[in-house]
Amino acid sequence: MTAAASHASAAAAAASDASAGFRAPATAGDYGWIRASPSLFAYALEGGYTLTLVRGLTPARVLEVVGAEPRDACDGFHDLVFEHTEALDAYGYSPDAFLAGAFTVQGEGGDWTLVMEFGGDLGTRPRFMEALSAGSRAVSHTSNGGKPMDFFHWYEAGELRTTFEDPADRTGSAPDELIGVLSELGLNPTGDRDPEVDEKAAVFALAERLTGVRVTEELLRDAVYATGEVRGESVR
Repeated sequence: MTAAASHASAAAAAASDASAGFRAPATAGDYGWIRASPSLFAYALEGGYTLTLVRGLTPARVLEVVGAEPRDACDGFHDLVFEHTEALDAYGYSPDAFLAGAFTVQGEGGDWTLVMEFGGDLGTRPRFMEALSAGSRAVSHTSNGGKPMDFFHWYEAGELRTTFEDPADRTGSAPDELIGVLSELGLNPTGDRDPEVDEKAAVFALAERLTGVRVTEELLRDAVYATGEVRGESVR
């Protein structure tokens, strides 16, 4: 078994182990707050977002790896949204760059960096995710807003292990690694999608199963975000 496969198997086992950690394994119900009215996350769901979790790298290092040009820190989620809209105004709403905000969170195995973007694609660019997950792990999930198109990506040791939009149509080097966890979360890995399941909330829970990071409204609201402007490839 390769090192990447060994680490990935351990990740999947930890994700499905109900006795791991100090709280019950995450469920979609833990993330009902994203749909609450009013919800801090409504802006992200309506306009599009990417949320990325990277183990073992500081926020400054994450922004350095993706070639971000440093910007002033943002004091809280609302400040990050404001700076994002200011950047959109500056670009005439046809951006060739986007603002990424990052802060440290506690998760499985120690410190992780959470990266939040609105309309950006840091967490979907293979070269970024391969570099960020080298010797470690990175998980991201996205939405492009109104259409919507929603994706999930799990990288382990520089390798894309599992990615999907539809949970039953997965690709990557180990597309079946998370079948048990997907089933537990109501994300049908083999057939039709369940209209009673909030798939976005379930994907938040899936990310927590793989990272140990519980994302809460308070966490996003109160964080101080190190920020940087990411340029290069076209924004999806």
